[in-house]
Amino acid sequence: MARRYAVTVFLAAALLAPAVARAQQSPTLGEIALKEQERRKSLKPATKVLTSKDLPRAAVPPPAAQPAPGQADPKTTAKPEEPAKPDEPEKTEAWWKERISQVREEQRRNEMFADALQTRINSLTNDFSSRDDPYQRARIAEDRAKAVLEMDRVKADLESNRKKIAEIEEEARRAGVPPGWLR
Repeated sequence: MARRYAVTVFLAAALLAPAVARAQQSPTLGEIALKEQERRKSLKPATKVLTSKDLPRAAVPPPAAQPAPGQADPKTTAKPEEPAKPDEPEKTEAWWKERISQVREEQRRNEMFADALQTRINSLTNDFSSRDDPYQRARIAEDRAKAVLEMDRVKADLESNRKKIAEIEEEARRAGVPPGWLR
């Protein structure tokens, strides 16, 4: 028993020794804070503070250039103002990966749900055939019909997601996106 205890203490000391040595070598939080304080003191303070007086003023048109109250301004009537276009996100590698991964994740979830529904349909079919009571058979048949309808919906979603993935891949190909961005 004493030998086991001695071996255990020895192993614990051997395992903790490198951690203690590393802790002694690395600076403490207090030392790091002092170094940062000294660094901030050595920085030069701002030499000039900008105010609104330092900024150039915008030119105001003279009063004669403004149209009379009853007249329309020829500049604004000549061109109707175009609605602002919504900013499209920059199509970077991360944008393409996020876009394709969202559709693939939805596809994966739908496939898992379809597998679970198929298992449920199979189970309900077996239960239906093994029951003699007409009331129980009717309830099981109703549950099975609901599961079959849900399976049809999930299959439509799966097909829709396959088309979305193909569209994204085709759009990326036309945009010259490297294939690795869509993996």
